[in-house]
Amino acid sequence: MNTDKTKVTVPLMSDLFSRGETPEYLFWVGSAGAFDDRYKKVTREFVKILTHFNVSYAVLGTEETDSGDVARRAGNEMLFQMQALMNIELFKMYGVKKILTCCPHDYNTFKNEYSDLGGNYEVIHHSQFLANLTPYPPLQIGEGEPKGVRSITFHDPCYLGRANGEYDAPRKVLAALGADMVEMKRCKSFALCCGAGGGQMFKEAEAGNKEVFIERIEEAIATGADIVATACPFCMVMMTDGIKYKNREESMKNYDIAELVSMALGL
Repeated sequence: MNTDKTKVTVPLMSDLFSRGETPEYLFWVGSAGAFDDRYKKVTREFVKILTHFNVSYAVLGTEETDSGDVARRAGNEMLFQMQALMNIELFKMYGVKKILTCCPHDYNTFKNEYSDLGGNYEVIHHSQFLANLTPYPPLQIGEGEPKGVRSITFHDPCYLGRANGEYDAPRKVLAALGADMVEMKRCKSFALCCGAGGGQMFKEAEAGNKEVFIERIEEAIATGADIVATACPFCMVMMTDGIKYKNREESMKNYDIAELVSMALGL
């Protein structure tokens, strides 16, 4: 994997398995992390962090399919169970016990739904993992932008927050970066959805006066923050679209918390 500054070798689970090795973590890249151009950047930055801290991990590569989350949310239970059972057998073969993922949807599915089909794992969202690696150097945004800490507001992903009660980890990461945190009017358990969850990402908007992502980005803009931090690929798409819709691309940026940590570490 080529990055701007260095070449990072990402270990494959099959290669380690052939050598009789089992990494501590399976890093589940997810569909967005593998195929969405914007979120592939998040995957690269998180991999650089894992390498920087000498974390024992591996990815499935072409053996990774899908967690089945969207299939179940969209009502295709048979497809969900087919995908889940296939993954469970693959995890069993590789002796997977701990799963790292940047996607709260996959996090929720692996943690709370695979157990019904016999898959029991310790599942860690990347915000929780990054929170345990603190402290970090003070955040400095990249070249050409003002140096020093910028004001940040955090958008709570539904499947990390309300679905699993995790509000502290991403805020601990941002606080460790020395960020000036400003909360939106609706945050934590009262946070407004970005509008993409539950399969909504893949269907047309329903009749109404305003799309959800526009309402949410307006709340982010109202904080006066110049960075809206996210921790979910779905949320990143919607917040980025909201920034473009509101013509705020010069004054507001959207970064995943992994990207902010990578910036702070100078990776």
